[in-house]
Amino acid sequence: MNPITLVGIDLGKNTFHVHAQDRHGKMVLRKKLGRAALLHWLMSLPPCTVAMEACGGAHYLARQLRSHGHTPRLIAAQFVRPFVKSNKNDFIDAEAICEAASRDSMRFVTPHTETQQVLNALHRVRETLVADRVRAVNQIHAFLLEYGISLPRGDKALTTLAATVESHSQLALGMDEIVMGQLARLRGFEAELAALDRKLALLLAGDELGQRLQSIPGIGPITASLLCARMGDGSQYTSARAFAASLGLVPAQHSTGGRSTLLGISKRGDPHLRSLLVQCARSWLQRLARYQGPLADWVRALMQRRHGNTVACALANKLARIAWAVAVKRTPFRVDMASTVKTASMATA
Repeated sequence: MNPITLVGIDLGKNTFHVHAQDRHGKMVLRKKLGRAALLHWLMSLPPCTVAMEACGGAHYLARQLRSHGHTPRLIAAQFVRPFVKSNKNDFIDAEAICEAASRDSMRFVTPHTETQQVLNALHRVRETLVADRVRAVNQIHAFLLEYGISLPRGDKALTTLAATVESHSQLALGMDEIVMGQLARLRGFEAELAALDRKLALLLAGDELGQRLQSIPGIGPITASLLCARMGDGSQYTSARAFAASLGLVPAQHSTGGRSTLLGISKRGDPHLRSLLVQCARSWLQRLARYQGPLADWVRALMQRRHGNTVACALANKLARIAWAVAVKRTPFRVDMASTVKTASMATA
């Protein structure tokens, strides 16, 4: 039997479909294995390349493979789909993964470390809590509006909500209990969010990369921790522009016939990280008058000829590029180049 040099695995929860090839691309074997049997079989192989889609469970398996001398290759699912032949099944998917992994121009995903996965999990939980909090606030506003009570925007109205409910006798029997119950849930969400933010800050306190990222104007612990989780050391990106492009912060292109057409930002990649960087840019723009230096001068010149939303996206692109440079060069942001001289404080997100 020819030695196996490339293995494609179609991942599942309990069953895995394997397609193995030799160095000529010829199929050597094809089999279906359970989780325990898969790990045992992979550990019995000589070192080879093992390719998988970057989905649930892939990062754990990649770490296991790397510890036993194999070379894991994670591929985004959208890059595997063009290599699926005719009808689709699990073995054909595994073969398509092998075909995609054999391409020299293929883009691979760097396996996450355990620390990165912890940060990712914390941010997923935080996103859920923020959505639940917004939902609870909207419900309170909607319930009270049905009884002619219009609360102003912002959290200030919620702090006096109990007194507002008690002062309005037109509420139906039991509605006051419903509103106060929603308010109690809202306070619970806020307490959980505060605890998560403290945990993220604690994790970043001992992380050198996280401290360097927080030296960038406008970037605080939440954005820095998500950058640590998604970008890592930045070595998987060839340039700062490649990292910004992976977040969808560069123009989409629709060109043909030698005619280049640039559209709005592509919005590819992680929408949560992209939105955080845009919010960082907006918070920095609100305090632009306090800042001096090349970065501030560039932003002021751009605002003379572009809409504010365009400037925010351009600045978010710049922050992403700076973050990549800070991670790759292992040096903090040069405050003397683009920091404020009027105040030491900076808006952070």
